Amino acid sequence: MAEQAHDVIVIGGGLAGSEAAWQAAEHGARVLLLEMRPVRMTPAHQSAFMAELVCSNSLGSNLPDRALGVLKNELRLFGSLVIRCADLHAVPAGGALAVDRDAFSQAVTDAVESHPRITVRREEATRLPAGSPVVVASGPLTAPSLAEAIDELAGHSALYFFDAMAPIVSGETIDMSIAFRQSRYDKSSAKAGEAGEEAQESRGEGDYINCPLTKDEYDAFVRAVNDAEKISLREFERDDEAQRYFEGCLPIEVLAARDAMALAFGPMRPVGLRDPRTGRRPFAAVQLRQDNAAGTLYNLVGFQTNISWADQERVLRMIPGLSNAEFVRFGQMHRNTFLNSPKLLRPTLQWHDRPDLLFAGQITGMEGYVGSIASGLLAGLNAWAIYAGHVPIELPRTTMLGALAYYITRADPADFQPMKANFGLLPDLDPPVRDKRRRYAAYAARALAELEAVKRRFQLNGPEASIE
Repeated sequence: MAEQAHDVIVIGGGLAGSEAAWQAAEHGARVLLLEMRPVRMTPAHQSAFMAELVCSNSLGSNLPDRALGVLKNELRLFGSLVIRCADLHAVPAGGALAVDRDAFSQAVTDAVESHPRITVRREEATRLPAGSPVVVASGPLTAPSLAEAIDELAGHSALYFFDAMAPIVSGETIDMSIAFRQSRYDKSSAKAGEAGEEAQESRGEGDYINCPLTKDEYDAFVRAVNDAEKISLREFERDDEAQRYFEGCLPIEVLAARDAMALAFGPMRPVGLRDPRTGRRPFAAVQLRQDNAAGTLYNLVGFQTNISWADQERVLRMIPGLSNAEFVRFGQMHRNTFLNSPKLLRPTLQWHDRPDLLFAGQITGMEGYVGSIASGLLAGLNAWAIYAGHVPIELPRTTMLGALAYYITRADPADFQPMKANFGLLPDLDPPVRDKRRRYAAYAARALAELEAVKRRFQLNGPEASIE
C-alpha cells in the first residue's frame, strides 16, 4: 500500500466513505479510497457500487422542519456529494427523500471514481494505515481483520459487534398525568399515595419515569406483542455467536412468547414502585431512563425488540403515558460493529489519542443513512484540515450534525447506544418557543445560520462545487 503517495486515506466506499473522500478531495487533498467490494463482499451488499443502499431506498423526511430534513439541508449547505446525487435521482415519496437505488449508487460511484484527486483501489484493508490522515468508514459489517485491528487499538473493551437498542421517546411528549417519576424503593417517593400537595410534589422526584399498567392493560399489551409482526434475523445474524448474544439480551417478544408473565417478572417488573394515583404498586410498569444530559430523551429500559417499526409504534402506544409520545428511535437487535465513541472519539471524530485517525459512518454510532453521510462529511473535512495543517472543525451543538457528534462522544459510555438525528439533541432556544412547529422551524433556521458562519470562518466549499 503506497500510503505516502496520498494525503488522506479513506477505508470504505459506503455512504460515509464516499462522502469523506469527496470532501477531502474537493478541498485539495489527494485521496486514496480503499473499498474491498467486489474482491470481498459483505453479507448484506449485492453490488460493487459505492454508497449502495442495503435496506430501504428512503433517506427519511425531506421537510425543512423535521430533524432529518434539517440534517439534509446542513449537508446541502456544505456541498454534500451523496445528498446531491440523492436529490438528482429522487423518486416520488411524499415528504421523504427516496431514490432510485441503482441510479443513485451509480451516480456516486461515477463521481468518486472520476474525481481527479481520488484514487480508488478495490482491495481489503486489513490494518490501520500510518503516515497520512486516515478515515475509517468500514461500516457496521467491518471485515474481521480490520475489526480486530480496531479492537486492539481500543484496548479490547470498546468495540461492539451486536446491537440491542431500546426505543427512545421525546421527554416532553410523555403524559405525566399518568406516568410518574420515581426510583425503585425511593423512600420519599413511596409517600406518593398520600393526598394533597405532598403527593403532587413527589411526582417530580426519582431518576426514572414510570408508566404503570393494570392487569388488564398488561394482558392486552402482551397479546399485542405476541401478535405483532417480527423482523427475521438475517443469515449472518443466526450464527452461534449471535445466538449466544441474543439469548443474554432477549427481545420483549421472545419473553412474551415464552410465558405470559415473563415481562412482568422481567423488564416490566413493578417492585419498589408506588403509583401516586392509587398509592399502590402497579401490576406492571415500564421504566424510562434519561438518555441525554439535557433530559429531553428517555429510553424504554429493557425493551430491545425485533418487532417491525410500524407495529412497534402501535404496540408501544398501548403503554399508559405513551399514547401520544414521539418516538425518536425504535428498538432493534442486529449485528452491528460500532465503537463506544464516548470513550474513544472527539467531537471532531478524531481518535482520542491519535489525532490523524478519524472514524465515520455507523461504526461511530451515528445511526441511519443520513447520519452516516453526515459523519463522513465531517470526518472528510477534518482529514483535509489535518493534512493542510488547519485546526479540525468542531461544529456547534446548535446544528444537527454538531449535536449528533456531541452526543456520540459525550454520552455515558457505560450504556452508550447509537443515535439518529432528532430535535431532542439540540440545546433549548433562547427565548423558548412553545409551539412545536414554530420551535422546529426555529431550530432549523438557527442551525443553518450557525453553519453559514462556520463555512465563512473555515473558508469551506459549498454547493457551488460541481460533480465532475
